[in-house]
Amino acid sequence: MSQPSRGPGEFFSFKDRYRILHLSWLAFFVTFIVWFNHAPLMAAIRDTFRLSNEQVGAILILNVALTIPARILVGMLVDRLGPRTSFSAILAASGVLCLAFAASTSFEMLAVTRFLLGLSGAGFVVGIRMISEWFPARQMGLAQGIYAGLGNFGSAAAAVLMPALAALLASYASWRAAVALTGVIALVYGAVYYLTVTDTPKGATYFKPQKSGAMEVTSIGDMALYALVQLPIYASLGVLAWQLGFGKLRLLSEAATIVAWLVLAGLYAWQAAQIWRVNRDVVRQPVPPLHRYRFAQVAILCLMYFVSFGGELAVVSMLPLYVKDTFQLSLQDAGIVAGCFAGTAFVTRPIGGWMSDRIGRKPALLMVLVGMVAGYCAMAFMDASRGLAFALPAMLLTSIFVNSANGTVYAVLPIIKRRLTGQIAGLAGAYGNVGSVLFLLVFSVGGASALFLSIAACAGATLVLVLAFFREPEGAIAEVMPDGAVMMISVR
Repeated sequence: MSQPSRGPGEFFSFKDRYRILHLSWLAFFVTFIVWFNHAPLMAAIRDTFRLSNEQVGAILILNVALTIPARILVGMLVDRLGPRTSFSAILAASGVLCLAFAASTSFEMLAVTRFLLGLSGAGFVVGIRMISEWFPARQMGLAQGIYAGLGNFGSAAAAVLMPALAALLASYASWRAAVALTGVIALVYGAVYYLTVTDTPKGATYFKPQKSGAMEVTSIGDMALYALVQLPIYASLGVLAWQLGFGKLRLLSEAATIVAWLVLAGLYAWQAAQIWRVNRDVVRQPVPPLHRYRFAQVAILCLMYFVSFGGELAVVSMLPLYVKDTFQLSLQDAGIVAGCFAGTAFVTRPIGGWMSDRIGRKPALLMVLVGMVAGYCAMAFMDASRGLAFALPAMLLTSIFVNSANGTVYAVLPIIKRRLTGQIAGLAGAYGNVGSVLFLLVFSVGGASALFLSIAACAGATLVLVLAFFREPEGAIAEVMPDGAVMMISVR
């Protein structure tokens, strides 16, 4: 951890901490290929099983449903077991589930395995903790940005590679073979990752949470805020249940949908009880100032990711068809035009992290939020009369700020409380999926302009919260060594 930095060019090295970075983003890349390997093959899958439009829609929803709670659970897992074991286990489980999906013989089997494959989307959280163990705070933003930017590219790679693989295999069940191949790759790379990485540099301590079941907080007020932050997560799952029941899909009966809501309410009550069990000692005995952290920082960054990544997922989902219909483009041309919105992540997410390292965490957050507000307001005015000459720059500039914002969030999260990094990253990651669900609900009700303006309004509200309440982590994080000694980890 104390190795001297020789500049950004170091990140192209495959030695020491940079080897861990590259092995980790590749693990993330593989999990995202597995997570999205069905999407470009849905036409072939639909034809094989003669699926209705409602059944296709159900599979697409089920693919993201488990990811919301899974990111929180995986955050707890990685803090307890370490990233090496956690990432290897997720890769192995994803590989087995991929093989099961490829071998499906009914819609029910497709649906169950696709739902369980939402676990793959939680792999992202593991690498956040791994990178935080290997990189100092002064390089944290750029390292996390490279990890996330390259790893996220797995979804784009799936869109290109899966149809090519299916065409290359050229048989009746070619989609099955293509999906199964990605499962085998995940299984193999899970073993490779386990054998080639370590959780920490040699001689460093891996700090674990003192309790399990919920995140540790350090004040009564933070405990109440933590319980409040959980509510939107269960609400978004309730929206997904509504879409499968009372919504357009109607694949669940009214009774089953109500039961699902009651289960979610029970789970929230159980989670609130866990928050109390883990943190009730702060009521009787205040936590010493040295060991406190501000949960408000976590809550604000969750809202930030809700707006940035959640908004991005919603826009990427609707933009190709919107562009095609608005500007009367072919399906291929519309895909190319819409692709510019997500296509900048490869470069701009690392830039957002680098900017946080260079100018400070709070200034970087404020800068990208201002850009998002302006960008989404501009996109709300896209229409046929203004043409692509207005729409293309508006989309491109907005995407630069959006993807940079994703990088700025994960430049801050790992330097709040080391032993809780996985849980903090998992909570924020879940909020990204929550944002996509709720913003797409706005789109389904109010259309494209309502979607863009709602994201702009949420970004504006987050901007106010950052200005008023966000304080950069400063000084050092205090963690307790196994022998009881206190270790101070610099956040500069």
